[in-house]
Amino acid sequence: MHATGSSGADAGTDDDVRMLHQMGYAQELTRRLGRFSNFAISFSIICILAGGINSLAQVTAGGGGAAIGLGWPLGVLLSGVFGLAMAQIASAYPTAGGLYHWGSILGNRFTGWLTAWFNLLGLVTVLGSINVGAYYFFLGAFGPSLGMLDTTGVRIVFIAAVTSGQALINHYGIGLTARLTDFSGYLIFGGSILLTVVCLVYAPGLHWSRLWTFANYSGMPAGPAAVWPHVSGTWVFLLGLLLPLYTITGYDASAHTSEETRNAALSAPRGIVSSILWSGVFGYLFLCAFVLMIPDMDDAARQGWNVFFWAMDRQVPGMLNAFTCAVIFLAQVLCGLATVTSLSRMMYAFSRDGGLPFSRTLARVSPRHRTPNASIWAGSVLSVLFVWASSVISIGDTPVYSIVVSCTVIFLFFSFIIPITLGLFAYGGRKWPKMGPWNVGRGGYSLFALLSIAAMVLLFVIGVHPPNDPARWVTLGFLVLTAIVWFAFENRRFRGPPIGEAIARREAEIAAAEAALNTAAL
Repeated sequence: MHATGSSGADAGTDDDVRMLHQMGYAQELTRRLGRFSNFAISFSIICILAGGINSLAQVTAGGGGAAIGLGWPLGVLLSGVFGLAMAQIASAYPTAGGLYHWGSILGNRFTGWLTAWFNLLGLVTVLGSINVGAYYFFLGAFGPSLGMLDTTGVRIVFIAAVTSGQALINHYGIGLTARLTDFSGYLIFGGSILLTVVCLVYAPGLHWSRLWTFANYSGMPAGPAAVWPHVSGTWVFLLGLLLPLYTITGYDASAHTSEETRNAALSAPRGIVSSILWSGVFGYLFLCAFVLMIPDMDDAARQGWNVFFWAMDRQVPGMLNAFTCAVIFLAQVLCGLATVTSLSRMMYAFSRDGGLPFSRTLARVSPRHRTPNASIWAGSVLSVLFVWASSVISIGDTPVYSIVVSCTVIFLFFSFIIPITLGLFAYGGRKWPKMGPWNVGRGGYSLFALLSIAAMVLLFVIGVHPPNDPARWVTLGFLVLTAIVWFAFENRRFRGPPIGEAIARREAEIAAAEAALNTAAL
């Protein structure tokens, strides 16, 4: 049984649609993404020009140059082992909301449900944090010349406008979104090269030894503005790993858009791995160049979170500085655009199996645009509400926003590690009998899975270290809450993705759903 007409299931995608049918789902979304477009979605969400710049103070006011020269490759490697393990699973099960399905198929209903909630919360909060980061970058780069002041009202209006634009573009179809994220991929490559060249040209001197010189700038800038509290040199270096670990994430988007990707069983795993690889390489180039451009590392540590603008304003001529910042800001906005895509596909996939409130509405696909419009707008609204609520609430002296953003990375990587760990036990058995075309073998998968588990332990330990220690209680509290909700309500209600005879029973529903969408689109 194959979808026809505007479904995008032509001769080149019959295998993709057949595999989707075998998993019990209709081809409701349009397969318009090629290999590069699938890669570009993840590459755009990672967006080294966003996290790599907005979180720079974690190293310049932390472990110094060595936190980039040695810490960035180590952090990319830690994130990369997750991606290599996930690529193997993505090749075998290429569906929208991939992580949720992997957690369900390789484990059970509960592990799939838990994975979905970790991933959804991570994506909602990361969308908010990306757009908050874009706001503060705009404020730092252009705010002084525009007379723009940072107030809660200005911040929320700015972020709501940007998020609405990102949602509106997603609303009008994957074709427009793909063209923009393809452009974003080239923009990130070009912007990274531009920033690298600018930093090297205007560097006061090429002091290469900075890149392997350890320092301990914890406690700076002095007072409550300190990026990190006073800690040992070893700890401050480990805390600096949060820069690459926060930046190099979101590559699960290649799996989330599998149902819109041609030859998804190969394109999705390649998108995951290549987005990590090229983000790591190009991020390393411009970050090392930036460290070399800094006039004085001690002065840089005193700037705290303003270090990027301080260095650029001191070293780079005005017009070139403004142009470079404009390129970076545009890349950050397109990063949010791609995140809306990933978030909406995860929400759509979970909803079509009844995993969320108002699932029937959230699972609807527009016949005209072939996009899950309700999920696009619901996810976008939730991210803006998160930014608003967390901007006005504090726990002690720490804003809730800072605490939740610390949890974002933990939540996302937890959603990665659950199916990866389950795959260790399911590999080659009844739950995972057949590998996809991307296959590193039993030994390779086991190695990457075990390394991912070790990396997850390290990430959690450093992720809840002061000043982010409230994140420990938020994470543990979330686990307790999910256990209560599952055993009190969802255990009896939620059935998970179709398996066994349920897939066969869905054949008529699949045909009817595809026919209805095709007829409505005429």
